[in-house]
Amino acid sequence: MSVIPERLPPRDIVAAERAAQRLDRLTKPPGSLGRLERLAVALAAIQGEERPRVAPPGVLVFAADHGVAAEGVSAFPQVVTAQMVANFAAGGAAINVFARQHGARLEVTDVGVATPLPERLADHPQLVHDRVRPGTANMLESDAMRREEAERAIQAGVRAAERAVAAGCRCLIVGEMGIANTTASSALLAVLTGEPLDRLVGPGTGIDAARLAHKRAVIERALAARRPDPADPLGALAAVGGLEIAAMAGALLGGASHRLPLLVDGFIATLAALIACRLEPALRDYLVFGHRSREPGHELALAALEAHPLLDLELCLGEGSGAALAFPLLDSACRMLAEMATFDDAGIAGASVDG
Repeated sequence: MSVIPERLPPRDIVAAERAAQRLDRLTKPPGSLGRLERLAVALAAIQGEERPRVAPPGVLVFAADHGVAAEGVSAFPQVVTAQMVANFAAGGAAINVFARQHGARLEVTDVGVATPLPERLADHPQLVHDRVRPGTANMLESDAMRREEAERAIQAGVRAAERAVAAGCRCLIVGEMGIANTTASSALLAVLTGEPLDRLVGPGTGIDAARLAHKRAVIERALAARRPDPADPLGALAAVGGLEIAAMAGALLGGASHRLPLLVDGFIATLAALIACRLEPALRDYLVFGHRSREPGHELALAALEAHPLLDLELCLGEGSGAALAFPLLDSACRMLAEMATFDDAGIAGASVDG
């Protein structure tokens, strides 16, 4: 079973060059809009259009639980995952607010929530039930999931991306909810980068110093017991990862197969992007990084992907919230290309070659 939807199309260099040429004809000094201009060119290359469009965005939130929560690594009990899914469905979470602000299509997928969801949510239009298993196993005692289950979770993410494409979304924002998922993400990051745990394990939901030390010890013991192979990203994902992390990786791969720009959120989403890039390196060209999280591991995950986020607002919420806050920058880059007048349009003399 292949977890890659299909061979990803390459960036469109011709569309990028045409976008760059148009930028230099717009009524501004060349390069005066800085990173926004480079972002516009990147979006043109991704979509294969001189004048790309990212609206409307699709927000895909994946929810799942982690067996390692039984080790007391989070400030919140595991039942909060199901409670937050209900909050998403009710429209009360931060990502709901930002999705409404941007006219985004929001979908929440239960890919592995351990606590049964309320019956009233069975037919909720924004909630998809694509559960692989009711949470992962405790990574201290066994692999978090079977390799086949990791593949199924990736495919759940691919299906979510396909639904967003069918609904007319022009870019994807991928988020997550899962108590103890910073523990799984930190374990995976340690495997994939070889960085020591004291550099990458952070407070997650806000644990104190004593519990943070305990969290690091739990991860260290789990890695010693599981011994995941950094050369086998799917195996590492199965050994110490999470179902929602796998689903996010699948959504990124699925979106890229349709030339959608992928706006990456914080630590956990970036870890999912790193996993997906290890599975398919061509994915990197489709990623735009929304923000830099407070989680210490995020800096290392960004470095592993040579990524430079658009925002630094000291966030650490998840849900896709930081990426959603960065979305207006993508929209502005597209509108600049499409709507600004050229020097010829405006009857303004352009810059001379010698300055």
